Amino acid sequence: MTDWLFPPAPIPSLPIAGRGERLPIRRILCVGQNYAAHAREMGHERAEPFFFSKPADALVTDSADPMFPTATADLHHEVELVCAIGEDGAIAGWAVGCDLTRRDLQAAAKAKGRPWDAAKGFDQSAPCGALTLGPLPDPAAPIRLSVNGETRQSGRLDDMVWAPDEILAKARTLWDVRPGDLIFTGTPEGVGPLQPGDRVEAAIGGLQSLTFTLRPR
Repeated sequence: MTDWLFPPAPIPSLPIAGRGERLPIRRILCVGQNYAAHAREMGHERAEPFFFSKPADALVTDSADPMFPTATADLHHEVELVCAIGEDGAIAGWAVGCDLTRRDLQAAAKAKGRPWDAAKGFDQSAPCGALTLGPLPDPAAPIRLSVNGETRQSGRLDDMVWAPDEILAKARTLWDVRPGDLIFTGTPEGVGPLQPGDRVEAAIGGLQSLTFTLRPR
């Protein structure tokens, strides 16, 4: 039995649609610029996607509402298809996620060639819906996000530059991908600002939707 200096934090996890078990989360990898139109709106041409990460405890699940973060005047939404790695190392299931981004901090980091950790990996920066096990219901499904009932992002999963299986293969060249890893697969065009009190609804055809309200500090 291990003696801890203080009790360990709970293991982050995702609920599974229609089941009582939960998926334990080991880490979160994210793909940047995986939709050509989004790459263009961010000032880049279509290119090979790249990865960044968020800590596992950045997850916000079970319909909880994340708190508006500190240190930003320009928080953005990015709806994403999330794939979860299962016991056999393959993609076990899918969920709707939202990559919250402190865009002003990201822009400052880019300008100085610095890492994006503070812009992407902050507390409660990864709201995520329940996991649907099995194959992706529709690889060409619509993906959308609305804020206070107004559509901001709308596209199709087959607009992705790299498909999920290709993303997983690429990730394996960089990391020892293991059960419990999540991969956020990129966002379509239309990313934009959020304010405290905004109601966000994110959906992908065939998956449980994600809805949350940004709580003011």
